[in-house]
Amino acid sequence: MGGTMDGTKQRRRGDTRQRIQDVALELFAEQGYEKTSLREIAEHLEVTKAALYYHFKTKEEIIVSLFEDLTKPIEELIDWGRQQPHTLETKQEIVRRYSEALAGASPLFRFMQENQATVRELSIGETFKDRMLGMRDIVIDPDADLVDQVRCISALFTMHAGMFVLKDLEGDPEEKRKAILEVATDLITQAHKGA
Repeated sequence: MGGTMDGTKQRRRGDTRQRIQDVALELFAEQGYEKTSLREIAEHLEVTKAALYYHFKTKEEIIVSLFEDLTKPIEELIDWGRQQPHTLETKQEIVRRYSEALAGASPLFRFMQENQATVRELSIGETFKDRMLGMRDIVIDPDADLVDQVRCISALFTMHAGMFVLKDLEGDPEEKRKAILEVATDLITQAHKGA
């Protein structure tokens, strides 16, 4: 019986942590990271600042935790990709999975896009750069010619740019994601034909 109680408590704690992350990200998007205080986040959650402190001591801790949670699938994808052969099928699967991971982390990427100076100063800037280099390394065939390497990098940029540019276009978000994925896959496929 004691185990169930602990599990429930643990789950509730996880929910609170996620609520803090969601509200913080919303406020950061609305008024900017610099202008948002921990006090405001606590007020929006209708909790005391002490309750917020139990989970996060600083705004940076909130953003770092969000970044780690939302980009974990990307890190796992890079690890998986490093163990795969440089085949077209592998690269197409990497692009497909990356598209899904980006969709799941889109609020965070929007924050990063809109707060680039802040992100550069935070520890997540360097981590994000490392992840992007990891993605580059698993989609590029090191023996491919330069044009095909550029095509592979362009596939990644297509997916990143698509998240921002297409949000203003009319249409179903999932249809837009599929269209971006199709273009990225075309680039990867075209690059592979040159190999």
